[in-house]
Amino acid sequence: MDILEKIIVHKYKEVEQKKSLYPVKLLEQSLFFETPCVSIKKYIQRTDKSGIIAEIKRKSPSKGDINPYVNIERTSIGYMQAGASALSILTDKDFFGGTNVDLETARKFNFCPILRKDFIVDEYQIVEAKSIGADVVLLIAAALEPKKVQALAAFAKTLGLEVLMEVHNLEELQKNLHLELDLIGVNNRNLKTFEVSIQTSLDLAKYIPDDYVKISESGISNPMAIMQLKQYDFEGFLIGEHFMHNSRPEKVCAEFIEAVRRLERDEKANPIIA
Repeated sequence: MDILEKIIVHKYKEVEQKKSLYPVKLLEQSLFFETPCVSIKKYIQRTDKSGIIAEIKRKSPSKGDINPYVNIERTSIGYMQAGASALSILTDKDFFGGTNVDLETARKFNFCPILRKDFIVDEYQIVEAKSIGADVVLLIAAALEPKKVQALAAFAKTLGLEVLMEVHNLEELQKNLHLELDLIGVNNRNLKTFEVSIQTSLDLAKYIPDDYVKISESGISNPMAIMQLKQYDFEGFLIGEHFMHNSRPEKVCAEFIEAVRRLERDEKANPIIA
């Protein structure tokens, strides 16, 4: 059993426990539940933003502790002040050290799109995402059957949430191009070897229809990679570990975004003529 399979088995058990402790009726009474969602698609495509989805991740199964004592308020505000387009908050506790409170804290201090990064296997988690202030949910193709991806995405839409579907290869992509999805994310991390290469995004780019906003995830640590990905029509870039390894993730994020903007200015000033 690989790590994803272990996480999914655990997640089904976790969801059943939560259902008994926090019924859907209780979640629907949250202050956030009736609040309109902020569109991550629109923020990513805004010209005054960077396209970067800045992530808060305390630890991971492959890397162990990354930044276990991160200050959610300071980091989330700092990310947005740096020019990030959206936030991604890990809410899985057992494998990634996150909590729902992390997302609720980020929501309290930021009016921006927030992705709930978790392993969704049940409609309950989508209701929960809405109740803690998320605007968009992640569905991982490798963890779900295509019919379930479509059903969960359709349910998310009834709550006003946008849907980011994550794929790792062409087979997952081609089996899951449902109309209910808003964004397609290519995870550059090989789930079996944990090796990371943005070549995965470059290879899959031409197979992602223009109906979806293209997102590249994982392994982006060089501003030049953003420039290369943009040439393949990627508009969003999910970056977590590169920022989180520093005690001030928001500072690294600001420096990274400024470096990207310098490259963009240089490219405009000195266009390459084919």
